[in-house]
Amino acid sequence: MSTTAAVPTVADVVAEVARHYPPAWAEEWDRVGLVLGEPSAPVRRILCVVDVVPETVAEALDAGVDMIIAHHPLLLRGVSSVAPTTYKGRIVHQLIKADVALYVAHTNADVAVPGVSDALAARLGLLDLRPLQPARPGTPAEGEGRGAGRIGRLPQPLTLAELARRAAAVLPATAAGVRAAGDPDRMVRTLAVCGGAGDSFLADAAAAGVDAYLTSDLRHHPAGEHLATGGPALLDATHWATERPWLDDLAALLRAAPGVETLVSDLDTDPWTVHAASPHPDEPAPDEPAADDKEPDREG
Repeated sequence: MSTTAAVPTVADVVAEVARHYPPAWAEEWDRVGLVLGEPSAPVRRILCVVDVVPETVAEALDAGVDMIIAHHPLLLRGVSSVAPTTYKGRIVHQLIKADVALYVAHTNADVAVPGVSDALAARLGLLDLRPLQPARPGTPAEGEGRGAGRIGRLPQPLTLAELARRAAAVLPATAAGVRAAGDPDRMVRTLAVCGGAGDSFLADAAAAGVDAYLTSDLRHHPAGEHLATGGPALLDATHWATERPWLDDLAALLRAAPGVETLVSDLDTDPWTVHAASPHPDEPAPDEPAADDKEPDREG
């Protein structure tokens, strides 16, 4: 990171992040780049987060950071007010009052090499990576292996059930864990992955001929139709868990700057906080005595 002073500025950090994840690589609908912050302000401590929510903002303020770098945009859609009486307005006011800058790298980090899906693939040990959906011809991100998602080869074949357990073990822990769809005994040798919501790439996973596809936010009907037409088995993790691994890569490149301390948030921002597995059909329902323990019916 090139700086003009002993301590990097917001502008210096922005330039370094943009060097790895150029804003021009983002989708047209996306909103990336500097959201809040004085470019000339010094930056000594940075917090990397997936989501800018009250909990991660509180974490940033408690840690005394000068800048937050987030994956998901705080202001993705247009707003007519940032009054502190609104959810996002309160966050904006908190950050401005505390002189905390905010920068976003979203779909530009998704398509980068290495990017969000590379970090996810690394957790699973995938080899020989290539993009699931290469960047579109004529777009700024075209070429050099960039694109959405990754396809790779497992170091050793696993059944779908084994792979689901493996994914749950190596991804950041969440209440929901990892669920899978397909034959539990199906052997998986090739796997497609996509950090974040990836059901728009179901057809790409099927066309690639992989054995399974791991992503998040899979929906009932698209998943069912995909499987019914012979598509690869599916693994569905939480959105946060599939994107959190990338924060480590982001932090590593920022730590190269002298005088900058970079922290990574491990706060689970997945909205689902409780998971209760359905009991086996042969098991008694909770709080219901087993059949042998029930009192016999008495008539009259």
